[in-house]
Amino acid sequence: MEPRRHAAACLAVLALLLAAPAMGQSAPTPRQSEALADYDRALGDFKSILAERRRQIEAKEALPNLPGQALYLARVAVISTYKDLTDAMPSRIGRPNKFEIPPAYFDADIEPLVDEYGRLFDIMEAPPASAQNSPTPFKDVVDLAVAIARAKGLAPEHAETAGRISLGLFFAETNGKQNVRNARSNTYMGSFQTGPSEDRNGRRKWEAIKSEIAAIDPALSTRDDKEEARARGTDHRFNHWTNVRDGLMNAHADLFREIPGIVKTLPDPIDQMKLFELIQIVPTPTRSALKSGDLLNYRVSSPTIMKHLRNNSIFAFGQADRARSSASYREILAAMWLFNRKFEKAMAKYAEIRPR
Repeated sequence: MEPRRHAAACLAVLALLLAAPAMGQSAPTPRQSEALADYDRALGDFKSILAERRRQIEAKEALPNLPGQALYLARVAVISTYKDLTDAMPSRIGRPNKFEIPPAYFDADIEPLVDEYGRLFDIMEAPPASAQNSPTPFKDVVDLAVAIARAKGLAPEHAETAGRISLGLFFAETNGKQNVRNARSNTYMGSFQTGPSEDRNGRRKWEAIKSEIAAIDPALSTRDDKEEARARGTDHRFNHWTNVRDGLMNAHADLFREIPGIVKTLPDPIDQMKLFELIQIVPTPTRSALKSGDLLNYRVSSPTIMKHLRNNSIFAFGQADRARSSASYREILAAMWLFNRKFEKAMAKYAEIRPR
């Protein structure tokens, strides 16, 4: 065969090989095709709402009520449909991503979209002009938590654990940003994202132990007096100090007494932070789990509790996770992977504040 005809024949064979399915590869199943279509649709919706919010902000248009809710739901849909896709097509599980989301739930190629999501929330949740910032927001959280824990009778070591846990709560609630608003709620505001009734309850509880705090840490008590005077006549939730103080007193201070036992059951500091975050999300079953004597195997099955968990990114992604009707606390803690990166940041910040 002459060279030209031989080359042409080789190219034709190569084209056929490239066009043919790989050996053993079959056409997508209906389930796989549906999962891919659902993911493509969710991804398109996510891009669309991101672009719409960016355009509205740059055009200085009035935003809708709860402008972050549609963004949040679109992000949930992207993660959920990707998990359904990788359940149907495990080959779609890709490389790790910078958000430390399990790769089965997230395609690392869309990291820039989630970066834009974060930038938009930063704009929508910016503190009001009247917000009273602190020059030492992270130290404030630790100092207040340690003082409260000591007033509750904890030894210094366990009081420091309370400080570290509380710093984790700050990152869990606001990514460590002080005095922020909430693009998904008209109720919860400030550094610890409290509602008006929680803020009032926390202030009342603080007044009840203020004299003990003054005896334990006079300098902190003096700072508190100054911040209280500064915040007078304003929404205390937008003074970083008073919001952290009242948020801790409202939901967490009484549980600080349980820290010695919690540390024995959950030696991992990040698991300790997760447990106290669950006090924010589902307080009643979490307290019951602590009292049960078998925390990790304590099981919740209430549809309302499961809904609250899902609304806070726990068992929220994909049909398999959302179909769960119950879960043990061991399973709940494991499912809180979206909090891991926040708590790791809190651990690093705590090491800066309290170097050994």
